[in-house]
Amino acid sequence: MFFYLTKKIAIPDKVKLKCISWNKEQGFIACGGEGGLLKVLKLETQTDDTKWRGLAAPSNLSMNQNLEGHSGSVQVVTWNEQYQKLTTSDENGLIIVWMFYKGSWIEEMINNRNKSVVRSMSWNADGQKICIVYEDGAVIVGSVDGNRIWGKELKGIQLCHVSWSADSRVLLFGMANGEIHIYDNFGNFVIKMKLSCLVNVTGAISIAGIHWYHGSEGYVEPDCPCLAVCFDNGRCQIMRHENDQNPVLIDTDMYVVAIQWNHMGSVLAVAGFQKAATQDKDGNIVRFYTPFGEWGYCLNTVVYAYTKPDRPEYCVVFWDTKNNEKYVKYVKGLISITTCGDFCILATKADENHPQFVLVLCNSIGTPLDPKYVDIVPLFVAMTKTHVIAASKEAFYTWQYHVAKKLTAVEINQITRSRKEGRERIYHVDDTPSGSMDGVLDYSKAIQGTRDPICAITASDKILIVGRESGTIQRYSLPNVGLIQKYSLNYRAYQLSLNCNSSRLAIIDSSGVLTFFDLDARVTDSTGQQVVGELLKLERKDVWDMKWAKDNPDLFAMMERTRMYVFRNLDPEEPIQTSGYICNFEDLEIKSILLDEILKDPEHPVKDYLVNFEIRSLRDSRALIEKVGIEDASQFIQDNPHPRLWRLLAEAALQKLDLHTAEQAFVHCRDYQGIKFVKRLGKLLSESMKQTEVVGYFGRFEEAEKMYLEMDRRDLAIALRLKLGDWFRVLQLLKTGSGEADDSLLEQANNATGDYFADRQKWLNAVQYYVQGRNQERLAECYYMLEDYEGLENLAISLPENHKLLPEIAQMFVRVGMCEQAVTAFLKCGQPKAAVDTCVHLNQWNKAVELAKNHSMKEIGSLLARYASHLLEKNKTLEAIELYRKANYFLDAAKLMFKIADEEAKKGTKPLRVKKLYVLSALLIEQYHEQMKNAQRGKARGKNSEATSALAGFLEEEVLSTTDRFIDNAWRGAEAYHFFILAQRQLYEGYVDTALKTAFHLKDYEDIIPAVEIYSLLALCACASRAFGTCSKAFLKLTSLETLSSEQKQQYEDLALEIFTKYTSTDNRKSELYDSLMEGGEGKLPTCVATGSPITEDQFWMCGVCKHCVLAQAISHYSFCPLCHSPVG
Repeated sequence: MFFYLTKKIAIPDKVKLKCISWNKEQGFIACGGEGGLLKVLKLETQTDDTKWRGLAAPSNLSMNQNLEGHSGSVQVVTWNEQYQKLTTSDENGLIIVWMFYKGSWIEEMINNRNKSVVRSMSWNADGQKICIVYEDGAVIVGSVDGNRIWGKELKGIQLCHVSWSADSRVLLFGMANGEIHIYDNFGNFVIKMKLSCLVNVTGAISIAGIHWYHGSEGYVEPDCPCLAVCFDNGRCQIMRHENDQNPVLIDTDMYVVAIQWNHMGSVLAVAGFQKAATQDKDGNIVRFYTPFGEWGYCLNTVVYAYTKPDRPEYCVVFWDTKNNEKYVKYVKGLISITTCGDFCILATKADENHPQFVLVLCNSIGTPLDPKYVDIVPLFVAMTKTHVIAASKEAFYTWQYHVAKKLTAVEINQITRSRKEGRERIYHVDDTPSGSMDGVLDYSKAIQGTRDPICAITASDKILIVGRESGTIQRYSLPNVGLIQKYSLNYRAYQLSLNCNSSRLAIIDSSGVLTFFDLDARVTDSTGQQVVGELLKLERKDVWDMKWAKDNPDLFAMMERTRMYVFRNLDPEEPIQTSGYICNFEDLEIKSILLDEILKDPEHPVKDYLVNFEIRSLRDSRALIEKVGIEDASQFIQDNPHPRLWRLLAEAALQKLDLHTAEQAFVHCRDYQGIKFVKRLGKLLSESMKQTEVVGYFGRFEEAEKMYLEMDRRDLAIALRLKLGDWFRVLQLLKTGSGEADDSLLEQANNATGDYFADRQKWLNAVQYYVQGRNQERLAECYYMLEDYEGLENLAISLPENHKLLPEIAQMFVRVGMCEQAVTAFLKCGQPKAAVDTCVHLNQWNKAVELAKNHSMKEIGSLLARYASHLLEKNKTLEAIELYRKANYFLDAAKLMFKIADEEAKKGTKPLRVKKLYVLSALLIEQYHEQMKNAQRGKARGKNSEATSALAGFLEEEVLSTTDRFIDNAWRGAEAYHFFILAQRQLYEGYVDTALKTAFHLKDYEDIIPAVEIYSLLALCACASRAFGTCSKAFLKLTSLETLSSEQKQQYEDLALEIFTKYTSTDNRKSELYDSLMEGGEGKLPTCVATGSPITEDQFWMCGVCKHCVLAQAISHYSFCPLCHSPVG
């Protein structure tokens, strides 16, 4: 931010002005003076002419109207911007309200109290009310339409200032004695304002101005200072609100006349005068105070900050000017932005309620790399390639930072060691460090005060410069901070800057005067003693920015008002009209940024606001080469040497094929590649070939290619495009040639073109080129990204066995759940283990078992067990049974099924359901038997010995049977519940004798069916069949069961007593058949599962599945086995 005088407006007859006010909304300027002078002026609106971009373009007055109505000196003028009204008052107390009508200002209303003089007037924020204060203490508040709202007489008080708060609830009255009183909007006294800026001030003072920014354009940050109070002695305080206990205190060091906020409350202007030390008369001064407007430049990136009305944080923009890309970061409590090289430092407040501050090291796109918390206020920040220096008014902190990407293996060890030692130091400005390890991170030093505070700092790789308010300049060494020298100046530095070799220091003071100091010069002072350091004679005024050249210690550029000057050895070149902020000065080119234009629309920076300027020596050299010749230009460049000029000469010599001059020029600018190019040119015999190579060197590739083709050197044209990576053009040249193209080069070009499309995710286009380039790896990737699994499968089929791409393709199929294709690919590349793992992963257990068996793998058992245990943990027993069954692990499946059947039986589930579960269990056992037999048959075929295989199978099953005895009795559970159900069916159908026979069988299954159910059924059937002997035995068994309670036993005894008092306990019918049923044992006859009767005949039917028998005459009534329900065949 800078200010300069752009236009003077003369007042006729040299009438003295008494007051002035600017309407910021419409641009009118009202000024009042002696003799009733009242003028309204307006400047022409600035055009969009690019010639004046970034400058305050010269303009004429579009309005210059004299308003007549006052006879005395006009002392107060104030605008009502909302209603376009002007209120004025003169020394006679006359108040006139003017309105804008048909392009001119006319008188609307008049008021005269005729008692006292108006000292101040103020409209509120919305323009509805005006407060007028008189010298005698009278206060009047009126409305915009001229009606009086309220009035008040403040006895014994002399008023001189008034101001409204933004919400129109508070009025501030400034008194002639310097006090400020706070009133509410109804005229009630609240409290006196605490004036911290007047502490230790003696003598009479008066208020110079009170200005309260109303927030009409938003606030630069939440809770920012907006109320400014200033006194004639130069003391000023800026407050957040009328009761702010921690205001910002400023000593302007001048006699203040007036203060004013800018239109958006970001800059406070303080006007007054100051008596110069070397002059008798006073000098008029306007000073501007703002904590905002930070920016920097690093690695082609402009970093700037602004605020948004909708966000409390600062919006920090990292604008990559090379690629025109923008990166936005939001930072709370931003204090400053400092840049150097590829990095920048953001100084911020850690927290509003915490005294700490943060220095955040960022790269050129705003990525935070390393934050450091410090306990001093970083009012001044400097940065070098290795150090960050932050200073408060009393102390400075140094931090030797490292960036990981720049480190070598050796440096890593050094950094580790240095971090142990500690690379953060803090020094008080009054200390004299020696350069050893005397600096420590002791923030108590920062608390100690100093009579001579720090006012500016700068640093280079070698030294650190600290400026103090007395004019003292302290020079320290880096990286070990040691005080080397102190220099004395007669003014206070505002901005310091070192040249590239740290020999000269540029100083801009608070008045905008630029001077230079030679740090190493040894001169003799007035006393004859030799001193180090000399103030150079060059002095420039109205300077607001300067930048040393990075590659020449004698070159610098500076901004003076709206002109840029370039100095060489303190001699200026002709100025350039611009108001850009200087970003970089290197290679005889100055890069500047029109920051004021960018901040008009900070969200959309335009490349046009980045301007490059060439200095005179570069322009002159270019002109000499173009107009005079290489020889004269070479002499000029020898007199004014610079690598950029030598490079310019080398390029011009190449254009003319003056290889000798070109080589010499490249040697001077140390361009090894250029020297090699010239050597290569010298070996070429053809002049046209040399010219073509030069054209290519200068980047005119289209022209170079055309020249190669005209010389019938298509191979060189192709080589040129290969170097450029222009594969589309390479393909065109290969296909359009008359001869046969090189197959390998054609494949390379097709693959590179495919890579171009693949990098941009245009997979379909990439496939076409990869097919032509026979790039199977990238083809697989494209098919996968396109979800063209058929194409991927065909690619896998076309590949030879054990191809290195097959595992990758298989994994692609695995990721999308295509088991069969993945297994095929794994098997083709000889990875059966991966194929099995895939099947397991995709729950294809049948396939997994089959593969494991075919490839003699033993791991499948453990995998099955692991997965089954996982299912069992989730109580998914049936899923585990299905898993084992599908994997042909029938024995494990049967175990789980038997477990379910047993659990259901204990729950007392319906007998038919329990029977089905036992049947399923038994069927799984039968499948297991069949599996074992088939396995032994397969082994027997290999040995040609059936007897051996049968014996081996028998022995293997026998071994298993010892551990799992239920294999031999697989059908017992099914038999038990079958007979249990059959006996009840026969009983209910009236076949009582048959039911009794069936019930007799249940006595063998007490381990499966509860005994109480078996003998209850047997007693019931016997009673129905009038076999009371059998019934008596059943009751005896029931009453002797230990599982029954005494009450249940008593019930059975009562029932038996009731039965056997009527009937004798003997069977009416007796036969051998009953005896045989009762006996059991090895001589027991087989039982018909259809009727429950013993089979005594030779003719019967046996089920091929469960191996149970049915009477011949009974089987004719069945289509399925009564027990296992397998078809009768």
